Amino acid sequence: MTSMATPPTLDRRSLSRLPSTASVEEYLAREPSIGIVHFGVGNFHRSHQAMYIDLLMRSGLGDDWAICGIGLMERDRRMGEVLTSQDGLYTLTLRHPDGREDIDVVGSIRRFLHKDDGSQQVIAQMAAPTVRIVSLTITEGGYFDEAISGQPLTSNPLVTAEVATNLAEPQTAFGFIVEALRIRRERGFAPFTVMSCDNIQGNGRMARSSVLQLARLVDDELASWIEREVAFPSTMVDRITPATEESDLQRVRQRLGVNDAWPVCAEPFTQWILEDDFPAGRPPLEAVGATFTDDIEGYEAAKLRLLNGAHQAVAYIGQLAGYEYVDQAMADHRVRSFVESYMSVDAVPSFAAPSGLDVAQYCRTVVERFGNSSVQDPLSRLSVDSSDRVPIFVIPVALDRRRADGSARYAAAVLATWCVYWTTGTVDSRSSDRGAARMIAAAERAVQDPRAFLDALPGLAPLADDERFLTEFTSALGLLQSGGAKAFLTVYGGTHEAK
Repeated sequence: MTSMATPPTLDRRSLSRLPSTASVEEYLAREPSIGIVHFGVGNFHRSHQAMYIDLLMRSGLGDDWAICGIGLMERDRRMGEVLTSQDGLYTLTLRHPDGREDIDVVGSIRRFLHKDDGSQQVIAQMAAPTVRIVSLTITEGGYFDEAISGQPLTSNPLVTAEVATNLAEPQTAFGFIVEALRIRRERGFAPFTVMSCDNIQGNGRMARSSVLQLARLVDDELASWIEREVAFPSTMVDRITPATEESDLQRVRQRLGVNDAWPVCAEPFTQWILEDDFPAGRPPLEAVGATFTDDIEGYEAAKLRLLNGAHQAVAYIGQLAGYEYVDQAMADHRVRSFVESYMSVDAVPSFAAPSGLDVAQYCRTVVERFGNSSVQDPLSRLSVDSSDRVPIFVIPVALDRRRADGSARYAAAVLATWCVYWTTGTVDSRSSDRGAARMIAAAERAVQDPRAFLDALPGLAPLADDERFLTEFTSALGLLQSGGAKAFLTVYGGTHEAK
């Protein structure tokens, strides 16, 4: 009996064995210099920022902008092992609504370091004069924001540990940034630009605040220098990128005849909007589809309040209604109607759209993207770290609608579905949420006192004191508690309301 040969690992040696249908570029054999250090190499970074740099390298414009990935969490170690064993290569598959798939080999990540293997290696790489950008996708909870977390910076045990060593052993992304900037200043090197790519409105300001808060704990003079000299441009990033499944690995083996231990799949749609504030230099990303603008705030608000807010709108009611994937939930006309009403009635009027953005078309595109059954995006993915996400994506909508003396009926309903989600006991994505204990306790108290849930987070507190909003929240919560998702959707998932 003939045995099947084990496919080779995807690496530089196996590139010549790939079928002609796979895109393999000449630049993969070159040795570009590291120009970007990136914290948080997950699927989204690999489907988005690393993909854009890959496109630049393919066009011959990116040889100064290769990426060194940095891992801070224990779970990042596996990503580093995979990328290192595969010479930084991985496959990116774009899944079209009609079932068509485009697959490319991406090679823009040329090095990976984990802090536990030696923080000085990380600092040395960041201090290298060729590095001109340090970028971040560390999730919303990775930033220092007392207004969201309700905790002062000095209560963060990682910060306490790194400050105790005067940043000799950094533990956080911002600890590494401050220490690397200190070394660059001492050596007379220009500072790098810090570029956040996380889903936070004003993410550049948030990154700046986090860096400066930490710097002031260790060196006031350094903090003042950073405040004067370091740029923190804001960005808006967008591409739906689900977690990797075993079936994705099998598909790559079948299509390409190689083993990619951590492929990434994504929707075809992608968007990257940036403030053009890179005094140390930047890659020409506009050549590969990115947009530089002076109105980053308008684009950020549109994306965070419409797309990310709509993700929260579908995430909890979708799971409560028994669905597993986003497209399955959106195929239910009641769920789709609820999401559409949330966007058009509450989210759209809550912000000023940038000039030239067709908001109605943007909302239609969001619904189309959510309905792409080829992406297979789990609703549970949208619920991860929800105590960090909801205050950024949904609460600002509710607050701004109430400040304008308008109803926030659908935003209140989203918060009600989130409240009940905490009490179901069936959702695995709750376990890693740093606010889980507090939110579960508050949701359980809400059975008797709905105001208790709105008091659970600092950002929610103003809504607890707003009688109209409290009434809207209590009404939606009562439907869910008495009749479940069916009763809720009968009321909130009827004919789509248009503002």
